[in-house]
Amino acid sequence: MSRGDELKELAGDLSRAVEAARRVGLSTTVYLLSMALVEVREAARAADGEDDDGVA
Repeated sequence: MSRGDELKELAGDLSRAVEAARRVGLSTTVYLLSMALVEVREAARAADGEDDDGVA
């Protein structure tokens, strides 16, 4: 599994955690998890870009 794939999997986990926190009304947790999700998605895009650069 590539770094990009691992980051995408983590993004999925974070997304589910955000929804769970939202359902139980943990607004600060929703905010923090959302910020982490943004960072992970950006890192996943960057990792995909690095993988694509090496392909001819």
